[in-house]
Amino acid sequence: MGQVITVANQKGGVAKTTTAINVAASLGSLGKKVLLLDLDPQGNATMGSGVNKHDLAFSSCEVLLGEANFRQATYCPEQLPYHVVPANADLTAAEVGLMDAPLREKRLRLAMEDVRQEYDYIFIDCPPSLNMLTLNALVAADGVLVPIQTEYYALEGLSALMGTILKIQQSANTKLEIVGILRTMHDPRNNLANDVSAQLIQYFGNKVFRTIIPRNVRVAEAPSHGVPVLLYDKTSRGALAYLDLAKEMLAAA
Repeated sequence: MGQVITVANQKGGVAKTTTAINVAASLGSLGKKVLLLDLDPQGNATMGSGVNKHDLAFSSCEVLLGEANFRQATYCPEQLPYHVVPANADLTAAEVGLMDAPLREKRLRLAMEDVRQEYDYIFIDCPPSLNMLTLNALVAADGVLVPIQTEYYALEGLSALMGTILKIQQSANTKLEIVGILRTMHDPRNNLANDVSAQLIQYFGNKVFRTIIPRNVRVAEAPSHGVPVLLYDKTSRGALAYLDLAKEMLAAA
């Protein structure tokens, strides 16, 4: 049965969606069957995977509301080494609809049951906030991958997320664990970045991935072309770093 990993951080701008796309692509390129589920109404993971969020027959919205199943909402772009369940602004309405729905925080986990065995990994990209969508993602997941920019304010966001994860572990999903903390957009020439990096290792030890994602222009450019950086420029520092992350995750599995 596939491992479900939610890519989450309550702070925006930490390369959360970029990480979800590129770790999915990297694991897919290494021969794993991977599904990327977009659970953010902005639909950035959808567009970054080359799927038009404005022209969807079904999306994660319909899956959550029980109006479509996972197979109906899954897109398989030929150029990608992974499959996509897309999202768009309709998800905002889904979040409202879930507020009074039975088993509202478990809708995603229940909908996912019949497809988990078809994939090695399912990654969930969720909004940069704690809402019903993020709650569904955390309840459905086996683990959380936490991207964090190596800057001071990112540590505050991490503290809030850890509190949220603890509450989920104590109630709705006792098996939830932290897969790893990923340092992103790192500039080794910046003393503060190095200090934050050292603090993360001090507090979280081996939960911090050895792989560090550097600041890289190619990683930033790839989404505008609708492809992961691995397909945009496979020799770039960013592409190689995400491949290293995928290999590190496989080695730890």
